[in-house]
Amino acid sequence: MNRLRNRLIIAFVAATVMPLAATLWIATSLLDRSLAFTTTNELDELSRSLEQTAREFYQQSREALKADAIAGRLTPAQYTANQKETWPAAIKEFRDSAESDRFVLSGTSGDRLDYLIRHDRDVWVYSRELGNVRMQKIAEQYRRAREIIANARERDLRRGLTITLIILVAAIWIVALVSLILLAHRISRPIQQLTGGLSVLASGDLHVRLNPGSNDETGHAIRAFNEMAEQLQENRNRLVYLTQIASWQMMARKMAHELKNSLTPIRLTVEEIAARHTEADRQFMDQAVHIVVDEIETLERRVRSFSEFSTEPSPQPSALDVNSLVEERISFLKPCHSGVTYTSRLAETHPQAFADADQVKGILTNLLENAAEAAGAGGQVLSMTSEVDGRVFIEVHDSGPGISEEASRSLFEPTITFKKHGMGLGLSIARKNALINGGDIIVVESELGGAAFRVVLSRRM
Repeated sequence: MNRLRNRLIIAFVAATVMPLAATLWIATSLLDRSLAFTTTNELDELSRSLEQTAREFYQQSREALKADAIAGRLTPAQYTANQKETWPAAIKEFRDSAESDRFVLSGTSGDRLDYLIRHDRDVWVYSRELGNVRMQKIAEQYRRAREIIANARERDLRRGLTITLIILVAAIWIVALVSLILLAHRISRPIQQLTGGLSVLASGDLHVRLNPGSNDETGHAIRAFNEMAEQLQENRNRLVYLTQIASWQMMARKMAHELKNSLTPIRLTVEEIAARHTEADRQFMDQAVHIVVDEIETLERRVRSFSEFSTEPSPQPSALDVNSLVEERISFLKPCHSGVTYTSRLAETHPQAFADADQVKGILTNLLENAAEAAGAGGQVLSMTSEVDGRVFIEVHDSGPGISEEASRSLFEPTITFKKHGMGLGLSIARKNALINGGDIIVVESELGGAAFRVVLSRRM
């Protein structure tokens, strides 16, 4: 799935279609709402006219009711003091006040006007019907109209609509823009990281590695970059080592040639001296000749080792069952180290490597022999096989003293040793053979506390 392409498409839709749809919806909603309001000026004039008319009508009704009451044209309703418990609340309130008279709206929604007059301890009430004019209802309508006018004036509908629309549209577009910038940054950052890594890699620093982060195309590209950098580093290390080996091989060929040219006349001369000596010096001469010939044979063995090191055998790769090779080499070497305990932890998948069988046997022989000598009597040697990402691993661990940091720096460099059975070239030859078969030998941490080596082979050439 092309996630990068999908993100760009989503970003385009989010930055164009969604803000446009939101803008249209908001504008339509506000327009419909604005059209639902009555014109503010007309409503203001109508409410004021209603207020003036209601006030005049109410004032006239009061004056007429008071005049009729004074003239005696109306019969009052009398509320005597001895019936005070049955008085309406408005009468009781008036009686308890200090007023001499009062006008009160009563009836249904204020359609009757009452005129209350105090007579000693009694209250007389004169009433006049206002017809269909309901003063309380008019007052409520007037109050609501004034609230609508006040709210409309506070909003200033036209200006509020314009400002609100501008603010909302700007806010939506800003949110969309910020989202687009963040998404673009999230997409471009790993690309910039990859570009920077490539620049560092091009400058020659093969140790650079990048954090993949996501699992999309850029993440896969960064992982591929890390794999490429690791492969380049391995290839460069192999090339450097093979170049060094080539130099050492040239030196070994020259040294072997020079030593061979010198050893041959020395041997012949010593043998000639031994043939011409007298009987009196025979014991001394036999001992001296033996010592010289023995040392010459030692030097000849070293010359042969250098000759083998200087050769470049062509590998004959084939499919190998590494489990069987490891078991066969252990069986071959085990009788020579009876005091060493050999254990194996072989992969159940029976990994198959593609390499030269004789050279791989030589590598295993060298590593197992070195491990047994390092472990010594009562020591342990552990052999393991595994398969990871198309590569076959063979590991040899020992319980010996291990390898110092100083020794590990020149571990695979050819050296000259004067051990009775050692030439100082075993690990160099082993790693060279591993490299020409497309693999390598590296030092790993031992599970037994000593030294440990890992042979890396490929499943295919």
